[in-house]
This record gives sequence, C-alpha cells and structure tokens, in this order.
Amino acid sequence: MDFNLKKLTSDAGVFFTRAVQFTEEKLGSAEKTELDTHLENLIARADCTKNWTEKIFRQTEVLLQPNPSARIEEFFYEKLDKKIPSRTTNGELLGQYMLDAAKDFGPGTPYGSTLITVGEYQIRLGGAEREFLQTSAINFLTPLRNFLEGDWRTISKERRLLENRRLDLDICKARVKKAKQAEAKAAAEPDFQETRPRNYVLSASASALWSEEVDKAEQELRVAQTEFDRQAEVTRLLLEGISSTHVNHLRCLHEFVEAQATYYAQSLYYGGVSPPCLASTSTPGIAREPSGQLKIQDVQQPSTGHRKAKVLYDYDAHDTSELSLLADELITVYTVPGMDPDWLVGERGNQKGKVPVTYLELLS
Repeated sequence: MDFNLKKLTSDAGVFFTRAVQFTEEKLGSAEKTELDTHLENLIARADCTKNWTEKIFRQTEVLLQPNPSARIEEFFYEKLDKKIPSRTTNGELLGQYMLDAAKDFGPGTPYGSTLITVGEYQIRLGGAEREFLQTSAINFLTPLRNFLEGDWRTISKERRLLENRRLDLDICKARVKKAKQAEAKAAAEPDFQETRPRNYVLSASASALWSEEVDKAEQELRVAQTEFDRQAEVTRLLLEGISSTHVNHLRCLHEFVEAQATYYAQSLYYGGVSPPCLASTSTPGIAREPSGQLKIQDVQQPSTGHRKAKVLYDYDAHDTSELSLLADELITVYTVPGMDPDWLVGERGNQKGKVPVTYLELLS
C-alpha cells in the first residue's frame, strides 16, 4: 500500500484547521460566510424533499410488504444484485388450500364444491394482488429508491464539499484580517529616534515581512473565493434538479395510483360476482344466466331512473356481459333489481353491458 505521510499530515492539518474554524463559528468568536438566499432556499427544499421521500418510501414498503423479514430478505437480494424470488400471495395460498381441502372432502359435496368456487376466486384475487405489488415496486418504489441512493448521495457529497470550501474561505479571510492587523501594528511600533537606529531597522524588516504575509494571505483568499464560487454553482445546479425529481415522482405517483385503482377494480369485479353456489334466489322477472349472473342483453332500459354518467378512466371489459369504457365519454346508466350495487348497466348507442360504478361520475 502506498503510504504518503506528507499527504496524510497535510490532510490532518486541513481537517484540524477546519474543525477549529467550525468550533469558533459555533461559539460566535469567528465570522461565517452566509450563502445567498436562493441557495439557502434550494437547500431547505432539497432537505424537505429527501425527508418526505424517505418517509413515503418506507411506508410504501410496509404497505406492499408488511412482513419485516421478507423486506430484509428483499433488501439483501437487491444488494447482491440478484433476482427476488416470486412469492405466492396470501390469497393465492388460501385459495390453493381451499382447492386441496375440496379434494379430500369431495368435490361433489356441497361444502367441497363451494370450497372449489371460493378457492378459485381467492386465487384470482391473489393474482391481482401480486400484479399490483410488482407494478408498484417497479413504477413507484424503484424511482424513490434511486433518488435516495443515487441523486441524493451526489447532492449530499457536493454539499459537504461546499461546506469545506466555505470553511476554507473563512479561514483565509481570518488570516488576511490577522495579517493586516499585525502589519498595521508593526508599522505603528518603529522607533525613529536617531539614538536607536537598530530598532528602526528591525521594525522596518518586520513590517516588510508582514506585508509579504498579507500579500500571500490575499492570494490564498482569492483562490479560496474562486473555489467556493465554483462549488456553490455546482451545488446550485444539482439542487435546482430537485424540480425535475418532483416531476418524475409525480409521474410515478400517478402510475402507483393507477395500479392501485386497477387492483381495487379487479377485487370488486372478482368479489362482486357471486359464485353459483352462494347466489341468492333469483329476483322474479329478471333473466339470469346459469351462473346466476344477469343476462345483460335481455335487460330493458327503464322508463325512469336512468341518467348520464361521465367515464373517469379507461376500462376493458373482462367478458361479454361488460361494456368497455373510454375516459371522458358520456354514457347512459341505470340499475336493475338484483344487480350488485357496485355495478350499473351502461348503454352507448347499440352497445350495452355492465360497468363499474368506481369508473363513473354520475351526472344530474
């Protein structure tokens, strides 16, 4: 190992000098160069962004993976740059248990057939949950983590460097001030009496030495000021990039909300369709398919009770009984007896089908 004692001694001296300057500033015995207001505001905004991003990131991790042990395991996989193994969700596991239990109890028994039906729904719900977790981790958690572990570390490094440059600048200012004070004192002390020429020579020599020291200190001050200004500009440019970070995080937040809305819509859809063995008795006068669902094409629009609705989000029909939707379009909606309250019958021209209420804004 190349051990450079001279460099080590120099670095230790710089560190000690900065520590003394920092301590004196805290005690109020040394002057401190203040950053300009714009830069101070950028730093405060960056700190606020970092703190809230960290809190949102941690809580989102808890939301997506409540198990601390699983989070720790995923953390190690990420640090080792290995693919995180796919996990079976609780819903899928529950559904599989129900299907396995139905085999033992007998699929032909009422209990066994019901376990099969409910188990299949649980597996669908679990699959929707897994898709939501994966999408959210990629589109929301990953950008937040990249900011905290990438951009913010770069900003913190440059801010520390700026603080060191400021300390160096203030140290140089203090040296110039002390050198000028010593020069003025040396110039005021010479004894010009002819009986003491030696004192005059010595004092004149000291004054010249202090004049050289002032010139040297001023040169170091100019260099320190240049380095400080350059570092302040670099730090300012990085901090102004926080605005772009906000724009990126806003886009990621929209994707997270869309994934969450899709997951809840799928949950409502899977949970809103009653299994045949659990369906209540049919409502008289309403045509139903063998599965217990309404025959949408046979439903007639009532003379009263229908209204217009604005579509909030795009929606793709999952089967022929549903109606696909496009955001911002207007459709006619109404309900019929025996229909799930989370759904309405929607009509658009000659097209008709079930539509989820959560995707609509009902108009008066």
